[in-house]
Amino acid sequence: MTLIPSLLSVPVAPGIAARCAEARTVVLSNTPVNGEYRLLTLDAPVEVLACQPGQFFQLLCPEPEGEHPFLRRPMSIYGYDAEAGQLQFLYKVAGAGTRGLATLRPGDGLNVLGPLGQGFTMADDWQDLLLLARGVGLATLAPLARMAQQKGRRLTAICSARRPELAMSVDLFQGYGAEVIVVHDEDGSSAPDALRALIEARITAGRVDAFYTCGSSRLLRLLQDLGARHGIPGEIAMEQQMACGLGMCQACVRPFQEADGIVHRRVCREGPVFPIAEAIA
Repeated sequence: MTLIPSLLSVPVAPGIAARCAEARTVVLSNTPVNGEYRLLTLDAPVEVLACQPGQFFQLLCPEPEGEHPFLRRPMSIYGYDAEAGQLQFLYKVAGAGTRGLATLRPGDGLNVLGPLGQGFTMADDWQDLLLLARGVGLATLAPLARMAQQKGRRLTAICSARRPELAMSVDLFQGYGAEVIVVHDEDGSSAPDALRALIEARITAGRVDAFYTCGSSRLLRLLQDLGARHGIPGEIAMEQQMACGLGMCQACVRPFQEADGIVHRRVCREGPVFPIAEAIA
């Protein structure tokens, strides 16, 4: 494995800097996990493995036949292990970039840039955590389960999907000691009213100190309402189209609600993780 340039220092705000690296990794495996998603495992140098849950990488995807992805593709970190020298991404084949990723075979090289962005935090008084996400959003939240276990927190993971067999990361969450609840569209258990009743019951039992979610506007609005009603904080990893991933191009700017009004922030630099109460669906 060879680092390409030196570490990059990217300004975030006055007095604050983030460090990332561009590196060549080697594919260890690239296998389907169900009918929609694939798991990419890379042999990666230590310089790109100082990660936090919620951060992401910019991947220089191979060109599939007849297609030419112009920009790197942002990809949330699914797993990282500095001791083993491994980095993992869970992805769905949906466009030219991910079609290129699907062509990778063991031994192939892949150029990555990261880790990028601001990851999840976990306040000392957040002892009972509730994670709610759907589809690939669960991949973004997967490293959070390891953080919760390391910090001795109790975690409930509500995994939503169209069908039960498409629920992501169930075994991983259980392996980190989480109570896993699978909800899906086929029986209506993933509907907002059903989720509200499920979460309200846990709040009433005193089993929720903080929420975590990713991506879905519907789930964001639900948790915002429950958080406002019960005084429960939380964090969301926002999904957004990105170009540079470094905060320079301003392509990923979104509005956020603060006490004094609307502010605009770059999802790639000030995020992708933000307080749930400030996010605008």
